[in-house]
Amino acid sequence: MSGIVGSKLNIRGSGLAAKLGTDGQVLTSAGVGVQAAFEDLAGGISWQAVETGSTMTAVAGEGYWIDTTSNACTITLPGSASLGDTIIFADYARNWGTNAITIDSNGLNYQGDADTSVVEYTTDGQSVNIVYSDATQGWIPISDDDVTDAPAVLVEGIVGFGLNASTADVGLTNLISNTGVVATDTAAVGTARDGLAACEFGGDKGIFGFGRLIGGANQNVTNLVSNAGVVATDTTGVGTARRLIAACSYGTDKGIFGFGHTGSYSGVTNLVSNVGVVATDVSAVGTARADCAGCEYGTDTAIFAYGHDGSSYVSLSNLVNNSGVVATDVTGVGTVRGYLAACAYGDDKGIFGFGDPGGSLTAVTNLVTNVGVIGTDVTGVGTARMGLAACEYGAGKGIFALGNDGSPTGVSNLVSNVGVVASDTAAVATAKKETAGCSFG
Repeated sequence: MSGIVGSKLNIRGSGLAAKLGTDGQVLTSAGVGVQAAFEDLAGGISWQAVETGSTMTAVAGEGYWIDTTSNACTITLPGSASLGDTIIFADYARNWGTNAITIDSNGLNYQGDADTSVVEYTTDGQSVNIVYSDATQGWIPISDDDVTDAPAVLVEGIVGFGLNASTADVGLTNLISNTGVVATDTAAVGTARDGLAACEFGGDKGIFGFGRLIGGANQNVTNLVSNAGVVATDTTGVGTARRLIAACSYGTDKGIFGFGHTGSYSGVTNLVSNVGVVATDVSAVGTARADCAGCEYGTDTAIFAYGHDGSSYVSLSNLVNNSGVVATDVTGVGTVRGYLAACAYGDDKGIFGFGDPGGSLTAVTNLVTNVGVIGTDVTGVGTARMGLAACEYGAGKGIFALGNDGSPTGVSNLVSNVGVVASDTAAVATAKKETAGCSFG
């Protein structure tokens, strides 16, 4: 009899004359039920009692009901495996969307990726059937019901540069783990500056760009961030030097810097290729302004919104398509403000938050749907501030960090994968404002 494909029994070509019994059971020509044969084809899986712990070690040939009602679960796979070894994981209580399972492949490859790649399964009611192939591809999911996408790869973030409490420019950066923990300072690389922006490119890398020197000239230099979070030295600037600029990614692997202040308010943009090369200016579309923010939404599109147009704070927005083309103004929604930040969350939505509405500070946020529609104000959580950074981390989560609440601060606020902002996390990083952030990995 042939093997299991997905979770269906393949009888064609088995040499058995299959027929239905009176109760609908599939029978062989001898009238014997094939249930036992089916179980043999499933690799002799032995199902275990419900697992509720935060960690567990899996064994080949076993199936596991994973109950994450109370906590997430990290699963360590066997340290060695043979061709055809099979393990099944199933969401016992349909809670993986709230508390995910994370798979540690324990030195072996997982779907061709090395053990350094951490994967999560985050869909309620999901089950995952993995089979070991060889040293090259390692463990391969042969079925993961209820989803069509590959498991989410956990990403990390980085925030950096800005003005410290002594009103001096710094180039310090702080890594953000895939669980949202902000690390202590990493020594400066590149020109210390403030009023810059950052975004992702290449699918797993980032770029800081533009800004100004305190008491000095606007900048257009950039600094690439590797997929391990290492910041590179300055790359010679391209495009109009400016500060108080915004950035976001688009098209799955490219980025865009936009708007800013050159001495006057600007609407020009600069595209970033999938290898981190910044292009020359693209003529302005939409209202020229500074102090705005940008983030991703959908699967390959982005949005710039809010800012100051030279006469007042605004809430208008401009969509960016998956070719990097900026659209004309969309009427604003939410509190008008500048010096805010934005990031993606939930894999296909975005969030704008915090900022200066003009003479006061706020912590309000505005969610962005997966079709680029900005929602009305959500009551602020956390310290009201301006000049902060935001980026993604983990699988579909975000973080707002640093900023100015009257003086530079290092506090942060996590954003869940459904866009809920958490209360303040105590500062770890050097307090700084007019900083920027992006994700990598």
